[in-house]
Amino acid sequence: MRRTATLLAVVFFAASAFAQEDKKTDDLKPADPDTGESTVEETTLGLLHQPFKNRGVKFAATYIGEALGNASGGFKRGSVYEGRLNLAVDVDFEKLAGVRDVTFHANMFQIHGGGLSRGALLNFMDVSGIEALPSTRLYEAWFERKWGTKLALRAGQLAADTEFMTAKYTDVFTNASLGWPAGLSLNLPSGGPSPPLAAVGARLRAEITDNLTVLGALFNGDSAGPGADDPQLRNRYGVNFRVNDPPLVLGEAQFLWNGKKGDPGLDGKLKLGAWRHFGVFRDQRFDGAGVSLADPASSGMPGLMRGDFGIYSVVEQKLYRVGADDDRGVGLFARASYSPPDRNLIDYYADTGLEFVGLADSRPKDKFGIAAAYAHVSPRAQALDLDFQRLTTPIWPARTFEGLVTAVYQYEVRAGWTLQPNFQFIVRPGGGVTNPLSGLPGKALKNAEVFGLRTVVKF
Repeated sequence: MRRTATLLAVVFFAASAFAQEDKKTDDLKPADPDTGESTVEETTLGLLHQPFKNRGVKFAATYIGEALGNASGGFKRGSVYEGRLNLAVDVDFEKLAGVRDVTFHANMFQIHGGGLSRGALLNFMDVSGIEALPSTRLYEAWFERKWGTKLALRAGQLAADTEFMTAKYTDVFTNASLGWPAGLSLNLPSGGPSPPLAAVGARLRAEITDNLTVLGALFNGDSAGPGADDPQLRNRYGVNFRVNDPPLVLGEAQFLWNGKKGDPGLDGKLKLGAWRHFGVFRDQRFDGAGVSLADPASSGMPGLMRGDFGIYSVVEQKLYRVGADDDRGVGLFARASYSPPDRNLIDYYADTGLEFVGLADSRPKDKFGIAAAYAHVSPRAQALDLDFQRLTTPIWPARTFEGLVTAVYQYEVRAGWTLQPNFQFIVRPGGGVTNPLSGLPGKALKNAEVFGLRTVVKF
């Protein structure tokens, strides 16, 4: 903790000497968790009244509704409708009270409907980024102090998924793992600070040079707190505000090229990051005495290990630009992460894809994306499955990996309203886990075909 604070302070004072530059993107504005767009400068239908906009207070309302169904695969066929209303407020204190470079952001979710991954698929990579237990909950609530566009310190209840291990060419996809990847959500307590559970923390962002930006964040390490039931039930309304759990630290360096407005080159970015959690994690194979958890002589209680970590990288590159429009064209992304296999279910994770934006002049805002993702079950967890085969039943399923191939088209009905038909093919749901309805431990879940239609309305 003390070393982290020292590092953040060094970054703070080193970055404060730099001046503002005009860049193609502004990463300092609060991002809408539904679309990744800024909640301050978003495209809307214009239906939401803004009586205090000139005073620096802006309201935002976004509704996502989607129907999803699996034609085959998973543990049963099913279909769901789910929705999330996101209400947000942004305050510019310079306009409101004459306090320069201080802003406030808060938003809440009203979540309703069912979840296809939870109810019919049992897969690792949730097929929807809005899938959650029905509830009305506070999500983020934070203050931010900015020094131009070079330095920003944010503190309060925060999410990490809009700033860490992100790729801008994933915004069209609806699968949750193409936002906050399974290599983090399955390994961190309560899924980490990401929808629908943010966590108390602080983040410092500093632009060291025109081409180098660094981020550091310190979070309470478990937004729901310990317990055996679902984390979303332990923090049902998002107001636990926990601060005493072992911390989670994230850091990321971003290397940018061709990033200024008007730059004729194709812009790209390389991100290198790491996280460290100071809590206690369970062994994926052995109990405290070193006996396999599959052995009848085992205590059945996994061995405990102090701390966990992960490293990751992200590459995003524009491959083609339509004229001089920085927003239109073709972009490529690729991400990969690693965590130690002895205490994590997923040791390797990777995804990659392409996003096509506004290739036709008649449809400049439409987007199309294709992507693939891979979540590898750690060798330690695989070894436990083999122990079950050897010690209990030879037909016990051996988990290996889960794969995803997806395609999405986003059609702009009008400014502020889009439709997104999407298809997802899930290979070995749950890594090849047993179908709970089969009654046979060797009968793994079948590959799943999921069809969906999402609508996003920004009022």
